Order: sequence, then C-alpha cells, then structure tokens
Amino acid sequence: MPPHPSQLPQLLPANSDDPRILHAQALKATKVDRSVFNNLITLYSKSNFPSHSLRLFHQIAHPNVVSWTSLISACSNTLLALHHFVYMLRHPTFPNQRTLASLFKTCASLSCLPFGLSLHCLSFKLSLSDEPFAGSALINFYSKFRLPDEAKKVFDEIPQKDNVCYSALITGLAQNSRCVDSLSVFAEMRSCDVASSMYSISSALRAAAELAALEQCKIIHAHAVVTAFDSYVVVGSALIDGYSKAGMVQDARRMFDSNLSDMNIVGWNALMAGYAQQGDHDSTLELFNLMEAQGFVPDEYSFLAVLTSLYNSGMFLQSEHWLTRMKLEYGLEPTLEHYTCLVGVMGRAGQLDKAERIALTMPFKPDAAVWRALLSACAIHGAADKAWSMATRVLELQPHDDTAYVILANVLSAAERWDDVAKVRWMMKDRRVKKKGGRSWIEVQGKVHVFVAGEWKHERSVEIYHKLAELMEEITKLGYVPVWDEMLHNVGEELKKEALWYHSEKLAVAFGVLSGSAPHGKPLRIVKNLRICKDCHEAFKYMTRVLEREIIVRDVNRYHRFFDGKCACGDMW
Repeated sequence: MPPHPSQLPQLLPANSDDPRILHAQALKATKVDRSVFNNLITLYSKSNFPSHSLRLFHQIAHPNVVSWTSLISACSNTLLALHHFVYMLRHPTFPNQRTLASLFKTCASLSCLPFGLSLHCLSFKLSLSDEPFAGSALINFYSKFRLPDEAKKVFDEIPQKDNVCYSALITGLAQNSRCVDSLSVFAEMRSCDVASSMYSISSALRAAAELAALEQCKIIHAHAVVTAFDSYVVVGSALIDGYSKAGMVQDARRMFDSNLSDMNIVGWNALMAGYAQQGDHDSTLELFNLMEAQGFVPDEYSFLAVLTSLYNSGMFLQSEHWLTRMKLEYGLEPTLEHYTCLVGVMGRAGQLDKAERIALTMPFKPDAAVWRALLSACAIHGAADKAWSMATRVLELQPHDDTAYVILANVLSAAERWDDVAKVRWMMKDRRVKKKGGRSWIEVQGKVHVFVAGEWKHERSVEIYHKLAELMEEITKLGYVPVWDEMLHNVGEELKKEALWYHSEKLAVAFGVLSGSAPHGKPLRIVKNLRICKDCHEAFKYMTRVLEREIIVRDVNRYHRFFDGKCACGDMW
C-alpha cells in the first residue's frame, strides 16, 4: 500500500536516491497535497533533474512561497532562478528569507550586482535582511563583490547572530584581505559563546596565514582541537596552510603527516606551496612524487607550487621541463601564473632575451606581473637598457606602480646614467607617484605590532631605536657596509644613514629582541608588505652573527631565512 500523502514529506529524503520512485508512489495515492509536490521539486533538483522540477511545479494549482522557493532553489546559480523570482512577484507571492538566501547566492555566482542590490532593498522593506538566514547570504553576497564594509553593516544589523552569520563575515573579511578584522570577529564570536564551525575556524586560519601570525595560528589550532574540528579535512588543510605561511613548514609537515590518511589535494598543494615559498625544491618535488604514489592526480596548483619552488631556487632548465610535462603528460593547460614563473626564472638565470620571447609568444597577453618579473631580473644582472624597456611595459599597464620606478632608478643609478635617473624622478613627480611606505610587523604573545620606517608611534619607541642603534654599531664592526637606495642619491651621508637605519623591518627586529618575541636561540619572525630592501637584506646577515639566532622574513615575494651570516635565497629575490 502506498504511503499516505501526509507521510511523504518525511519519507522523501531518506526513502530513495531516485525521486521518480517516490513521485510514482505519490501519484498512486488518493490525494496528494502541495507539500508533497514542494518536497519532490527539491528532491528532483538535488538529483539533477531540473526539468522535472519545473514540470512538477506547473502541476501545483496554487503554489505558495515554499513552492516558489523550491523552484528557485532548483535553478540556483542560473538566470532562470531570477526569472522565476520575477514571475513569483507578479503572482503575487512575497518571498521568505530562504527564497532571498537562494537568490543572493545566485546573484553572487552570476555577478549580478544590480539585481542583488534591488533584492537587498526588497528584503529591507519586508524586514527580512536582519534575519540570520537571509542576512548571512547577504553578507556572502557583498563579500564576493569586494564590498566588506557593506557586509559588516549587514552583520551589525542582525539582532540574533548565529554561527552561520559569524562564519559568513569571518570568511568574507579574510577573502578581502581584511585579516585583522576577520580575526577580531572570530574573537568576538568566541566571547559571545557562539559555537564555532569548521568554516569559521578554517577562515580564521586563512586570515592568520595571510598575516603570517604564528601565535594566532596556534591559538586557533588549540581551539580546533578542543572543539574536535581539527579532524575535518578543511580545517586540517587550513592549518597546514597557516603554519606554512608563518614559515613553520616543519610544523605544517607534522600536521600533514598526522592527517595523511584523510588529506585531500588541497592539503597536499598547501604543503608543497609552503616548501616552494622557502625555495626548498627538493622537498617540493619529493612531496609531488609522494602525492602521485598515494593515487592523487596533480592539478594546476600542484604544478604552480613546483614552478614556484624552481623559480625561488633559480633552476630555469627544470622549469621548462616541468611546464612541458604539465601539458604533455597531464593534459593541463598552463595559466598565466605558470608562465610568469617560467619568465621570472629565465630572467634570473640571465636568459633575458629568451625570457622576453616567452612572454611575447605565450598564449596569454602579458600582464604587469610578467614584465615586473623581467624588470627585477634586469636589476639583478644590471641590464639598464632592457630594464628601461621592461619598466616601460609595466608602466603602460600600471602607470602608478611605484615599484617599477624605484627598480628602474636603482638600475640606472648603478650604471651611473644620472640623466636617465633624473627622467625617472621627473616622471614620478609628473604622475604624482610616491614610493609606497613599507610596513613590517612582528607578533608577540598573540599581538601583532606594526612598524613604519622612521615612525615613533610605538609605546616603546625610545627603547627600540636605542636597541637598533646598538645593533647597527655592532654589525658595522663586523664589516657591514650600507647599500644605498638610488632615491637617497642627493641626500647627505648622515641623512642617508638615518634613512637606512630606521627601515620598518629593522625596527621590527629590534623590538623582537627587546620583547623576547621568541625564546633565546629561536628565530625572529618578521613580515613585510613590500620586497625587502637590499640594505636590510645585507644588515640581517650580520645581525644573525651578532644575535646568534635566525631571522626569518616573509616579504611580498618569498621567505628569507637568515642564518650564520647568509640568506637561504642566495641573494636572488
């Protein structure tokens, strides 16, 4: 005997994987109510039968908001969902918060910002935008459109925030490089006794990873263990990424090994990327081979990690081999990022003409990053004429790229082409380009301290500057010679000295020594928002001898591990 219609909604999800069987049972019943059709529409959509969902919907004599929502959700992430919503309003039927949540998701997926803004207005008029379900979807919508401030406003207007709302904002802020804010919201969530989820934890770890905030990563890791979310693959992958980007690749490897049986391709790629940023190509390739042995098929991110490791190691012959292997053996088409690695490593190896040919003949239009990589290579090899050509290409795409002007000026200065240096300065002045201010930060007891060159805003500035002066005097005795930036060419010797001494990364190191940011003998870990300058790079080599400890710097390009008077990058970055 077929089930009674009132029993079908409960039976539908668990009774069969094929909704057509349940549909047939429903048709045999003496009476089928609307709720059965609504459930069947949802089940058909989940089983990838969208045409059945639409046909069934048209059989409903008087569809209600649940019926419309089921149909709209069945067409989620397609324009049909928006069309059905317009017809729904004409019916007329007003949406509920689940209808709006599905629509906000669709607008984010289809990049329909105007439609989404109209939906927000409607949800506000219907007093639904401050409901948790619709509100969290709206937060995600604004985050996807790079509007984190709007997402935060929506969040603030929700009176009863649940863990989905918090997760949406934590994730959105992390995706929009608002990492400190993301961690602050995560801390707020915990202080309000709102339960964590694997999404809020993994997103908080992503924010900590971008900041290279090791202590924050450890704190969140401990929380994940207490809440038993550390066993989830998405959290495990985020932990590997967090420790890797904090420069603690060995900790990331231990985390990886403890979860090896459950690890997915994301975790493998995260660890390979960690080794790659350190320039450890041997470990990267070892992991790549182990991944294949475990039955995983490498994807484009796996090859990007390999090429990055070779780029950071200056191994151009192997880079060509791996790019060819990627195409022929694995059937993967290299992206612009893969070619950028190849162009960069060719340039670093002194193959400037070949690197330029690759950039001009690759199946992508070169972007500013490609030409900037070649410009940096020209600087390494003192190729002033080609540097001018590469800088011109960069500035055609990004006229206000201060890095390109500075690198070009330094190359021309080294070649003593002072007239050309003057032209570069005039171009910067004419286009109102100023050299971007460097910022460095160091984490002490879970708190991030930010430093700007020559600034005295820190509460311990007097001690910091005094300690730095001591360090600079000590390394000068060991043979340190300042490496002048061309921008200081016309500045007096004393002013030059002062300008170089008080760079942000040097201030961060001095504070790290003062505050005991790590136990004696442990590395000092610094993060910088720009490329580390040549003078700081040279000074840190000497400082490792004075302090008898490692200094690890993560700049915008890669990790630098200073130890025993040298750097693991081999002075190529």
